[in-house]
Amino acid sequence: MNQPPLSARTSTGPLHRRLVVGVAAVIAAIAATLGYQAQNSSSSPPSSHSPSSSAAPPSKFAHGAVPDGTTVFDEDVPAVAKLDPELLEALRRAAEKAASEGVSLYVNGGWRSPRYQERLLREAIAEYGSEAEAARWVATAKTSPHVSGEAVDIGRSPATAWLSEHGAAYGLCQIYRNEPWHYELRPEAIGRGCPQMYADPTQDPRMQK
Repeated sequence: MNQPPLSARTSTGPLHRRLVVGVAAVIAAIAATLGYQAQNSSSSPPSSHSPSSSAAPPSKFAHGAVPDGTTVFDEDVPAVAKLDPELLEALRRAAEKAASEGVSLYVNGGWRSPRYQERLLREAIAEYGSEAEAARWVATAKTSPHVSGEAVDIGRSPATAWLSEHGAAYGLCQIYRNEPWHYELRPEAIGRGCPQMYADPTQDPRMQK
């Protein structure tokens, strides 16, 4: 076989090798860069904003707010679970009877923390325009039976209608004429009926403390 001229062999051979070496160097550099980035991404700590590292927000119901559809049997709701045990027992006995008649006893309000009660009072003052008018609907944290877990606000008209008719048999009494939803335990009502209602909370001696 004929050999190429010496000038061709001495000029194209080294050029080819230089090209090969250069391409290999570029590939190696790219591979090294990608490997470095992969290592960094796999070894980096999780972001402080990632779900796995962020703390769960506190429950908005912890202070006594009540989720829609809550009944007297919802023990996972603090407003129900922290009611006075005797009141809660009476409510559940009444609720079992009501359920047999197709009525559910829903809860709109129950136990409340002092902070939550004061918040409701501030909102009532803003809504009604004065402390005096707000007092007809919302008590202070020091006087409210909700804070001690001794009062419950029953929701939805079928439930309040049923309880107004049958509540005394379980010692459950409406206390204020202007609040047909507000019930407290009066055990003596089982034999004697519920006591006369106050016109509103401002007439209740307990609210004068």
